[in-house]
Amino acid sequence: MQEDAKGDGREAEPSASPSGPDRPFLALERELTVLLRRARASQGEMAREVHPDLESAAYGLLVRLDECGGRRATELAAYIGVGKATMSRQLRALEELGLVAREPDPADGRAWLIALTEEGRRRVGRVREARRARYVRQLAHWQRGEVAELARLLHELNEGAEK
Repeated sequence: MQEDAKGDGREAEPSASPSGPDRPFLALERELTVLLRRARASQGEMAREVHPDLESAAYGLLVRLDECGGRRATELAAYIGVGKATMSRQLRALEELGLVAREPDPADGRAWLIALTEEGRRRVGRVREARRARYVRQLAHWQRGEVAELARLLHELNEGAEK
């Protein structure tokens, strides 16, 4: 991968520039590639801020629990897009770190819900607040409506990807 002369993390423009109706989609692909690469690096940093031994992939799981409360392991696996074995391994590691705990499902006494512990909630909340503050600083020159529109469009993109 070659970055442009500005060194801003964007890939250099290809020499054969596409034209016509595909150009916006190729530009979208390029920008999403840069965004996703940065997001992966950021997720690893945030995971380490929650706990030095936390795997990068588990950070998204903690955020989901923070947003939605206790969930069954099968629901979490489906949301994250991993198999039951992978989810079980991640949950075991999170339990050992004291970030999540299992509690009986009040709707079905045979099932268990996975929920953040108080320590997990505190740590995840601290990291999420720092990330939100970083977005506020980085996008301070944007209008609030532009930020809301970007969030709306990304939400639509994510919903479309789920289907």
